[in-house]
Amino acid sequence: MATQAAIVQAPLRQAQVTLDEFKRLRHDGYKAELINGEVKMSPTGLRHEQITAKLIMLLGIFLQRTSRGRVYGSSARYTLPSGDVHSPDVSFVSLRQLPGGKSPVDYADFPPDLAVEILSPNDRVSDLNDKLAEYFDFGVRLVWVIDPKRQTVTVYRSWTDAHTLRADETLDGGDVLPGFACHMSELFD
Repeated sequence: MATQAAIVQAPLRQAQVTLDEFKRLRHDGYKAELINGEVKMSPTGLRHEQITAKLIMLLGIFLQRTSRGRVYGSSARYTLPSGDVHSPDVSFVSLRQLPGGKSPVDYADFPPDLAVEILSPNDRVSDLNDKLAEYFDFGVRLVWVIDPKRQTVTVYRSWTDAHTLRADETLDGGDVLPGFACHMSELFD
């Protein structure tokens, strides 16, 4: 009987998933990424989605006036040279990055200029750090990590150049989105 209990309690190992298999999977409303051959799905809540929608709206209004590029939600997937697939909660891609100035029909094989990650209660710091390193190795120029609980945004211009904005400060697009600015309270209202 002890042998049977040990078998029942043994964790199930997920089979490695290829990029082609990942593309065929149904994600059923979850943010899905492919990390080292393993599918990672992250459920989000209404607060998370409210911040996502607000940021997409603010960036969208700005980009309508400036025609600098396109903003995407968490269903946009970027294939890294490693074969991993990341889906930032929000991303911006400049027109010069887009093939022929148009959004690809499928996954992007180029980096976004801006990647935004909105923390969820289940996010692990080690996973976030790995993702940040991959983003910068891939060529992402700017990363915003939004913490809804603390109402902060940590702005990463590189892996070693980061600063955290508080609720009473203004978030700007720097040289990636020159002219874009929003008061932090707009994100967390």
